[in-house]
Amino acid sequence: MSFTEHAISAALATIIDPNTGKDFVSTRGLKQIKIDGNNVSLDIELGYPAKSQFARIAKLLSDALHALPEMGKVEVNVVSKVVPHAVQRGIKLIPKVKNIIAIASGKGGVGKSTTAVNLALALAAEGATVGLLDADIYGPSQPQMLGLSGRPETTDGKSLEPMRAHGLQAMSIGFLVDQETPMVWRGPMVTQALQQLLNDTRWKDLDYLIVDMPPGTGDIQLTLAQQVPVTGAVIVTTPQDIALLDARKGLKMFEKVGVPILGIVENMSMHICSNCGHAEEIFGSGGGARMAADYSVELLGQLPLDMAIRQQVDSGCPTVVADPDGRVAEIYKTIARRVAVKLAEQAKDHSAKFPTIKIQNT
Repeated sequence: MSFTEHAISAALATIIDPNTGKDFVSTRGLKQIKIDGNNVSLDIELGYPAKSQFARIAKLLSDALHALPEMGKVEVNVVSKVVPHAVQRGIKLIPKVKNIIAIASGKGGVGKSTTAVNLALALAAEGATVGLLDADIYGPSQPQMLGLSGRPETTDGKSLEPMRAHGLQAMSIGFLVDQETPMVWRGPMVTQALQQLLNDTRWKDLDYLIVDMPPGTGDIQLTLAQQVPVTGAVIVTTPQDIALLDARKGLKMFEKVGVPILGIVENMSMHICSNCGHAEEIFGSGGGARMAADYSVELLGQLPLDMAIRQQVDSGCPTVVADPDGRVAEIYKTIARRVAVKLAEQAKDHSAKFPTIKIQNT
């Protein structure tokens, strides 16, 4: 007995991708089927990075096909392909950068920078090419969090080579000024500096550029939202009511300028005593879930108030690389996959497929 492509597709259509909640056939993840008698090989293409999930997905599909009568050998090849997705209307993509994700909060001190660097590292761990832009001109923290020092190189005197750490490409004003030098700049100078850091850095074929934004809804946030091609935004908050008030303002700002909200991360959700194991909700509970419900967005994940997270970023080796198999790193990786899946479900950017039309007088 040999099988038809229709029979194979019908069997695969019953298998749900655990990361998207949808089957591989309707989402066009099934790219190619080869049938050789009773043996079948097929290619699955995911629109999000998920290297840690390849074996699991391959087994799900292989098991489904082996359930067919007289099925022979089954070979499943799973790959990821990240493509550019639509941004705000009228804004062009940055060369060598497919997608820009802003990590924002309305309030300082909620762990936004820690979340940004760990999400960037988690996406890289799943096989993506990732950059991290520290957009906090007044208080850059990513150089220390990544354990980087020194100045970026330039080959032409005009552009900068990104610094590299833990597999990330990174850029920050902190690489260009002394650590103790305050940035006594007014708004226009700050926004110009941000645009130069973004556009004058020679990014190398990034699937994602994570932008660690400063807190608030001022000049930098508006410049990013109105002039930079942002594919989506993630809002970081704590469960505390005061933090949520400001986080809501940040969310509404992105909504007004047409930047999709990919979801909310609730940081410092719960503290577990390292001595007795007692769990205590220091900053309240359920705040992130309520905010997500109010705005019909996804609560991407909840992170604990854990001393190790702070120690690891302070030492320049964030949690995802310091303890890659630990419980907290797994939370970051799960959030990163959800962010990538949400982004992959958005409309693709097709601007590169259309030729430039030039009209000449003849």
